[in-house]
Amino acid sequence: MTNDHAPVLGDSVLDDPVGQSLGARHAPLARRLGRAATYLPEVATFSTVSADPDAKDWSDLAVLLGSGAFADMFSCPALPPPEWEPVFSLEGRQMIWAGPAARPDRPGSEPGMGVTELGADSVPEMLDLVARTEPGPFWPRTHELGTYLGVRVNGTLVAMAGERLRPPGWTEISAVCTAPEARGQGHAARLISALAARILARGERPFLHVAESNTGAIALYERLGFSTRRRVTFRGFRTP
Repeated sequence: MTNDHAPVLGDSVLDDPVGQSLGARHAPLARRLGRAATYLPEVATFSTVSADPDAKDWSDLAVLLGSGAFADMFSCPALPPPEWEPVFSLEGRQMIWAGPAARPDRPGSEPGMGVTELGADSVPEMLDLVARTEPGPFWPRTHELGTYLGVRVNGTLVAMAGERLRPPGWTEISAVCTAPEARGQGHAARLISALAARILARGERPFLHVAESNTGAIALYERLGFSTRRRVTFRGFRTP
């Protein structure tokens, strides 16, 4: 059963999480032209246009990205001109933290219990884990979007999760993944809980996105305190 959550004060920024992030916390990582914006290369492929895009907005985004480039429009409902080639379309949902404004860590999520912060020196391991588990887009500089945490077993990174989009007052939890040989041990729950605790301690609220077909992840997120805010369609295109 779906646990839909009524809109709360301040959650309207989640209608355009990419644009709100690029215009605020992630402005140093943005490229802009007119009302179009996208992330720096190797940080993220997400792009955005205005809420009511016109032909110039789409033209500006095409100039930013280049000819024949991939435009990941994330959950933007606006469709580009017909000459933009569709690459993918995926049904999903946006989920937000529905618990209290503060919460204790889950057992095992505190420092010293196998959860460690990942930095630039961990990027090769992170990219390898992403290639093995395919949690979604992750690039060599994606870790610059926020804090990333991981779990190592015998020195090998076997699970991770981190902070991605940062609209005002909110932080997205993303790149949740566990190596096949380490699944079923609660690593994902520990990492999500540790990140949620950090986000809440800053006075922000966690949110996340998940594919509608990933019913196991949806059930886990609901158990951890998240509820569905809205359904979304993730779309990608190729510029003319």
